[in-house]
Amino acid sequence: MSGKTITEKIFSAHCNKDLTSGEVAVCNIDFCFGQDGTSTLIIDAFKKLGAKKVFNKNKFCMVIDHSAPSPNIGVSEVHKKMRLFAKENNVRLFDIGCGVCHQVIPETGIIAPGDLVIGADSHTCTYGALGAFSTGMGSTDLAVALASGKNWFKIPETVKIILKNRPKKGVYSKDVILYIIGDLGADYCTYKAVEFSGDYIKRLSMDARFTITNMAIEMGAKSGIIEPDETTYKYLKGVGYKVRGVTPNHSLSSGTGHGWKVGESELKSDKDAKYSEILEYDVSKMTPQVARPHTVDNVSPIRDLKNVRVDEAFIGTCTNGRLEDLRIAVSILKNRRIHRNVKMIIAPASKYIFEEAIRKGYISEFVRAGAVVVSPGCGPCVGTHDGVPSKGENVISTANRNFKGRMGNPEAFIYLASPATVAASSIEGKITDPRKYLV
Repeated sequence: MSGKTITEKIFSAHCNKDLTSGEVAVCNIDFCFGQDGTSTLIIDAFKKLGAKKVFNKNKFCMVIDHSAPSPNIGVSEVHKKMRLFAKENNVRLFDIGCGVCHQVIPETGIIAPGDLVIGADSHTCTYGALGAFSTGMGSTDLAVALASGKNWFKIPETVKIILKNRPKKGVYSKDVILYIIGDLGADYCTYKAVEFSGDYIKRLSMDARFTITNMAIEMGAKSGIIEPDETTYKYLKGVGYKVRGVTPNHSLSSGTGHGWKVGESELKSDKDAKYSEILEYDVSKMTPQVARPHTVDNVSPIRDLKNVRVDEAFIGTCTNGRLEDLRIAVSILKNRRIHRNVKMIIAPASKYIFEEAIRKGYISEFVRAGAVVVSPGCGPCVGTHDGVPSKGENVISTANRNFKGRMGNPEAFIYLASPATVAASSIEGKITDPRKYLV
């Protein structure tokens, strides 16, 4: 048997069959979910299938995060529909204020290394930071999985990206992933898995790893994945992994037939695994990066953006709304004031992060500096409420997308950057290199 990538191993274990990239298979699902932008479609499709009950009440949830709290009557009806379905089927619902799906779900300890996860949201690739294969799907596909516990997949080829060396001061994981997307382009890895590795990845915190895998979709990838290691398991234990009875993926530890079996120690690609391509980047040569409007791959080093006015600054989202991100922003904003012409909005990615940020004094520092802190959730990112920019305004954001109209106004301009760059820019009222504020 030839060597396999971690992605091929996960799919093989979930189909109980030796699979390689390019093959099509029906596989068991470990977890699936929807959010308030997609769950009503999941519910409607589920009922059209004639399904009587969900396949496993513990392997599905819904999260109200995109428009939370509700900004209008129509959205309120969607939320009501989700709450009713959750009650009728005894499934978990993360209601308003709980936070972004891609943060609150990992925080529960539900997702384990080696899991196969699908979500009705394109940034489901985030969970690859935990060593799971996770990908976004349409609402009908989610309904099928919700009814049967299975779905079909074409096993993707894998592009391996090796990141080596240490970054210079002021360069964060957001800068690194923006650099890669800018170098490769938005469609370079279409329908491929991207495996991130190298000594740079091994040194990253879990918060920073989530940023990397979250944005894999922005280079066209089906998923992003990182081999689980000591950092991964330390994080999982901290959120209740095993303590709450969540053990390594059952299908991985009890495969039968064909002799296919994968344990925790084998959740890595074989040395002779076949990749569609292997790319290598030296992060020590990178500088702070900014994605210009209106595409994520329109990336430039910050030195090329001079005197770009900032009207609104936003720190949050499933990319950079975690505790580490807030800490980085506070380290720059402490004892400073936000520019008088800048509206700054902070959206913690979850209630837990919000509470920790309060405990550590981050929230009071944001408020003192002149920022507005909104409910944990997606906030301004999707443009349904909270901080919709005006015509012609420039926004610098820690989000993952800057498409025209993304934040609710197609005549605004969105720039993407790290929390450090956003914080520094909010002080000066123009896009600013954060390194001048770092001790």
